Amino acid sequence: MNFLRSERWSAALLLIAAVLGLVLANLSLGPALIELKTEHLDLPWLGLDLSAGHWISDGLLAVFFFIVAVELKRELVIGELNTMSKALLPAIAAVGGVVVPALIFLAFTVGTPTADGWPIPTATDIAFALGVLAMFGRWIPTRVRVFLLALAVLDDLIAILIIAFFFTADADLAALGFAGIAIALFGAVSRMMKPRSAWILARRPQWPIALVLIVLGVLAWYFVYQSGVHATIAGVALGLVMARRPGGRAVHALEPWSNGIILPLFAFSAAMVAVPQVRPSELDPAFWGILIGLPVGKIIGIMLAGILGALVVRRRTGTPLTLGDLLVVGALGGIGFTVSLLMNELAFAGLPEVADEGTLAVLLGSGIAIVVSAVLVSLRSAQYRRHGAREGVGGAFSR
Repeated sequence: MNFLRSERWSAALLLIAAVLGLVLANLSLGPALIELKTEHLDLPWLGLDLSAGHWISDGLLAVFFFIVAVELKRELVIGELNTMSKALLPAIAAVGGVVVPALIFLAFTVGTPTADGWPIPTATDIAFALGVLAMFGRWIPTRVRVFLLALAVLDDLIAILIIAFFFTADADLAALGFAGIAIALFGAVSRMMKPRSAWILARRPQWPIALVLIVLGVLAWYFVYQSGVHATIAGVALGLVMARRPGGRAVHALEPWSNGIILPLFAFSAAMVAVPQVRPSELDPAFWGILIGLPVGKIIGIMLAGILGALVVRRRTGTPLTLGDLLVVGALGGIGFTVSLLMNELAFAGLPEVADEGTLAVLLGSGIAIVVSAVLVSLRSAQYRRHGAREGVGGAFSR
């Protein structure tokens, strides 16, 4: 199972699953697979009415967001975001990497019914970006990976807030209240699994606590779903309230399942669309907004904001930052994939044809970003190798 924790394997499985879903959807068995994805597996006695695809995107994907939230909390407590001076530069770069792709998207879609899809090109896929860096960046210094991780985590935090606020209508406050109670209890119970808790020091078995946490987690997800807020937000809330060390152990246990099953299954399901038989001129403007917003918007946004951020924080941190590193991170940030696919489903839920075009645009835009970033990472890695992997030579900005 350890290989499923590898960033390289995770990225490879995601890509294979997405390509497989797209190819199968356009073969003779494609219509049957797409129909199977839309087949409802409802539990009317619980008020759950979800298609197979939504069980994956609303249900299983909550586990992925739980893992993201635990990692975010760790970075905020003891990691690269635990002080304002550390968090400021990646935060500024992350904002730039959100604003510019959104503006590019709006430049294509302003005044059209699909303008609400502006959040789609703003996301960065942490697993994919780190996977490409691991595959092609053997000599890239650790500080570049740390900066990319911090930026991607903040980027996903922004994406989570976008999902919570822009894709929620008529929230049921009572259900949200019950969800809040379940989440608070989850956080309190998780502290019983801390190394020096009374329960652990008494050498009592941990499985009853784990079982209670699972039940509370499921209840939290159920009430968030019933509230009208996107159900994956439950995973985020649970990850943020869970005690840090038990959270780390939970991530270690869940990561292989997330990397090996949940994310590839979501990529396969989301990419399962028929390629539209239309001329490029007949594609919706949203297609072009996403296709250009991801690979181009991310590079421009992250580089410009990164340069501005470096001028702001240089005296505070002295962190070496090169233009070449910013270019690499910007290219990697254009790999939207998982979260972009989710946002595409949410933004165009009432426009299935546009949603299909959006899915293709996310795959193509992310694919372009993968190729560009692989080339740039390889060149940058070779440059670091030639220069003995020396960091910060030549001041705040160098080669």
